Amino acid sequence: MKKSHPLRRVVLAGAATVSGIVLLLSLKPSSDPGSAQAAGAGAAAQEAAQGGAGAAVSGAITGDASQTQYGAVQVRVTVSNGKITKAETVQAPKGGQSDQITANAVPKLNQAALTAQSADIDAVSGATFTSEGYKKSLQSAIDKMKASAGASQGAAGAAPVSGTFEGDAAQTQYGAVQVRITVSNNQITKAETVQAPKGGQSDQITANAVPKLNQAVVTKQSPDIDAVSGATYTSTGYKQSLQSAIDKANASAGAQGSGAQEGAQEGSKAPEAPEAPKAPEASKAPEGSGNAQAGGTFTGDAVQTDYGTVQVRITVSGGKITKAETVQAPKGGQSDQITANAVPKLNQAAVAAGSADIDAVSGATYTSGGYKESLQSALDQAGG
Repeated sequence: MKKSHPLRRVVLAGAATVSGIVLLLSLKPSSDPGSAQAAGAGAAAQEAAQGGAGAAVSGAITGDASQTQYGAVQVRVTVSNGKITKAETVQAPKGGQSDQITANAVPKLNQAALTAQSADIDAVSGATFTSEGYKKSLQSAIDKMKASAGASQGAAGAAPVSGTFEGDAAQTQYGAVQVRITVSNNQITKAETVQAPKGGQSDQITANAVPKLNQAVVTKQSPDIDAVSGATYTSTGYKQSLQSAIDKANASAGAQGSGAQEGAQEGSKAPEAPEAPKAPEASKAPEGSGNAQAGGTFTGDAVQTDYGTVQVRITVSGGKITKAETVQAPKGGQSDQITANAVPKLNQAAVAAGSADIDAVSGATYTSGGYKESLQSALDQAGG
């Protein structure tokens, strides 16, 4: 787990359109069945002039994978001028009875998302877990859509993106896979794995597959790479995490300045960021300072514990955590009682500390550990 530290100010050196990065990184994951028109998550957001209409976002946006009791659910929405025109599942529970439940529930959920234009949709009868995971992933996609719109406000020109972007950890049957990419002037120059399955036969599979996957990314400049023979699960997790890293690179384009505002970098060179936070909603730079305090809602990575998944969402205003809540927490049996006792205390502690440096709740060691790790992930996204 990363060392905890207080939330710091996020530097936004002027907004710029995301079209520059999208031209070179307008990518879609190969796992998408029938989404040939997808132009990459976090695609170009074209917005009306300042002082009037809201952002008119267009493109394909992939929500975070939501872990359920029966498998991961992940949703992608296609947006045209700020309206959801298509909803589809990238991942859904499968195997045994799950195949029948998924086949029945997913089309209904997709249609409901189009009709409601939000994640406020009814669960499908007999598919409670799938419906809940679907709504969480859908909300994540909508959050990214809003962030993309906010990042493009007042844009005057495309900024070349450079920096290091770490994808979300993708859970597989044999362990987590997490990818980091290095981008220079919109080109992926390096791909590496932060996490990969290990132990027993996994060591040999990982040693064989990971270098090939890393090389394929640099060669193809896309997550549309072939799975390595004998490493299907690792390859799938790799591509999911890679897509997440590319999404973050796309989002960062709107947060990089073109040198036209006060406090911007010398000339017109875009600043190289060691890590790209997701563009916060409604972040505004104080006059003459070139800086902005983080503002918006940030959802941390889902953290697997021995008793279930823990995931934290924080609301930040003026650089401070104003609200902390759990998106996922262990449940069932004794876990219900432990969660009911621990979560409110952890939420309160996060707001009070303004960081992930909080004490574990007695009797809830695993939940506390997962909570702090997910909280730190949310803080990282906020720039803390």
